[in-house]
Amino acid sequence: MKNKVSDTFLFTLLVVSGLFALHFLPSVSIGGRHLRQVDILSDIRPDISDDELLSDSDQVVFPPLPKPVFVDSCKKGITCIEDYADSTGVGMGFFYEALEKRATLGRPVRIAYFGDSFIEADILTADLREMLQKQFGGCGVGYVSLTSPISGFRPTVGHSFEGWHSHTSTDTVGFDRSCQDLSNRYFYASPKASVTLKGLRKYASLADTCTVSSFYFRSSDSVYISALINGKRSSDFKLSGDSLLREVSVKGKIGSVKWTVEEASEDAIFYAATMDPSEGIVLDNFSTRGSSGQQLGGISEAVLKQYDRLRTYDLIVLQYGLNVASEKGVDYNYYKAPMKRIVNYFKRIFPHASVLIVGIGDREYKTENGELRTMPGVKNLIRYQQALAVETNSAFWNMYEAMGGEGSIVKMANNKPPMANYDYTHINFEGGKYVAKKLFDALMYGKEQYERRKAYESE
Repeated sequence: MKNKVSDTFLFTLLVVSGLFALHFLPSVSIGGRHLRQVDILSDIRPDISDDELLSDSDQVVFPPLPKPVFVDSCKKGITCIEDYADSTGVGMGFFYEALEKRATLGRPVRIAYFGDSFIEADILTADLREMLQKQFGGCGVGYVSLTSPISGFRPTVGHSFEGWHSHTSTDTVGFDRSCQDLSNRYFYASPKASVTLKGLRKYASLADTCTVSSFYFRSSDSVYISALINGKRSSDFKLSGDSLLREVSVKGKIGSVKWTVEEASEDAIFYAATMDPSEGIVLDNFSTRGSSGQQLGGISEAVLKQYDRLRTYDLIVLQYGLNVASEKGVDYNYYKAPMKRIVNYFKRIFPHASVLIVGIGDREYKTENGELRTMPGVKNLIRYQQALAVETNSAFWNMYEAMGGEGSIVKMANNKPPMANYDYTHINFEGGKYVAKKLFDALMYGKEQYERRKAYESE
């Protein structure tokens, strides 16, 4: 009898091979039902869930998860700047970028700080300027109008002058708005009219010398101007007429400079002298007593464009409110509407400058019981000032909050030494130092956050 064992083994091998082959056939559907796939090893294969099958990167490719939006935070102890930039996302970035690229700008980083009597005589701005110059370089006090009724009160520059006919926006008659500069002033010169600026060290450590001094004027006829540096070296400028804003400059280690108009026509207009660095930080104080800020809208577009050409600014600060707030003020739309036009006006003419609106500080009034309380109108005005920043895509800093909020001006006035006057409205130089540090910290933290966001978004 023939041995069938080998045939049986061969048959079994063929059957098993066939079943293996059936496992690799495509799935078959009959009447919409999928037939089960043949798999003779299914009992010994590990169970694989549907989720695990879907997660197999060889079978399903998922799109990358969207990167979370960078979220700004505010460090404890800092009243942060609120940046309401538009879709371009620049906002305060113009200023922060200028600080970052200051070594290659070929000029100083410039700040125009506009305000009312709160910053008169360089209160607050002197300390902010010094802090920024210590951090980023620079010297000098910047732009100084040819004359000033408070020249003896300002401790950051020795300022003497003679022979000028002064005109300011606060004049009741005879003021020509088309002639004014950024400080809302202009001057005519008598023969040999002069202005002398001398650096001082008694208040700010970097104000005693500068490296560039400039003189600003307009004259459609020829003009002859001289500069005497440190009482020794003289430079002469004999120029033909030109209706545009012009500047002449001298350079060196300048402790004092005397600018003299040797010859000029009667209609020549003069503005200011400066003590500037060649690089680092310039902070120009443009304070106007009694101002609400609306006088800025009277500066001609042509003049502003010429300042943007000659004295380009990277940050424009607008700090007003003392002459707007009232005890029971509720609706400040009458103020916000024209200021909105002015902010947009400046943003259009200075297209590469950040704009920072600084809210009003604390201001007190006496209740019927004789108690000192923060004016309700102050808190209402702050809301409108913040709305102004939102509607113009500018930045906002809440100085009221930085000072300490409710009743803070009283605490500052009662401090030893006092940091505010007993009108419970104005800070003094001690208070200016305190508030300047708060603003400096806010600017530096804002710059830090800006750089973090930029690095995060570039990853």
